[in-house]
Amino acid sequence: MERRFILRGLLVGAIGGILAFVFARIFAEPQIQAAVDYESGRDAAQAMLDKAAGITPEAAHPDIFSRTIQANVGIGVGVILFGAAMGGLYAVAYILACGRTGNLRPRTLALLVALGGFLGFYLIPFAKYPADPPAIGHHETIRDRGGLFLLMVGFAIAFLILAVWLGQKLKPRFGNWNATLLAGLACVAALGVVMFVLPSFGHLSANVHEYGRHATETPLPLKNQQGQIVYPGFPADVLFSFRLYSVAAQAIMWAAIGLCFAPMAERLLARTAEGPRTAQAPVTA
Repeated sequence: MERRFILRGLLVGAIGGILAFVFARIFAEPQIQAAVDYESGRDAAQAMLDKAAGITPEAAHPDIFSRTIQANVGIGVGVILFGAAMGGLYAVAYILACGRTGNLRPRTLALLVALGGFLGFYLIPFAKYPADPPAIGHHETIRDRGGLFLLMVGFAIAFLILAVWLGQKLKPRFGNWNATLLAGLACVAALGVVMFVLPSFGHLSANVHEYGRHATETPLPLKNQQGQIVYPGFPADVLFSFRLYSVAAQAIMWAAIGLCFAPMAERLLARTAEGPRTAQAPVTA
């Protein structure tokens, strides 16, 4: 039965990935292109400043894939494969949750597990380390940023699991509603402490040494030696739109996973429950 659940999880994950890709291609991709254009313009301005200062500019590295390939094939394949992977993990989480979260209907449990996946894998880590388009982020900090984001994902998933466990422990004493609220508050408090302790991207040592201490790695206005602005900072509206559409795309993917998996799980569990009863039914002449 576990294999059937996982196969269905991979399927609904791919479906969610396709829907997320369609949304991202329509809404998020223009923001990515705007960020790429900003980065190209800033690099050109920096090259002019370096040339005026007698510094030989670095040779530009050619793109291995064109923007057309990146915006269609690259993003599409990446998002669909990511959705399938999340669907597989979602199915495993659903199997583990069955029978351990009270008397929840299979459909209700499917939706709650999908909500947990959205919160743990994306929204909670996003609250500390939001998604950034191209032109934001320095090459020297790629490994540190990736490690911090994965660490935040690990904390988010762990605390969500502990919150479910705590809610089940408190349920006999406080009732379902109050136990859920207490477990949720404990989870929020623990995550708040973790977010406070973990550094912001702008506080990483490489950034502090090169650019000073800032909240994020969002590019500031580019200035010449006289302190005059020669190129503006990263557009705030592009950054906001990209992050908004990023959250929306993930919400679409996880909603599709939960809504598509729910009826599949209910039918599969119903057939599994009917199997033994059918096998034990007396044979009539």
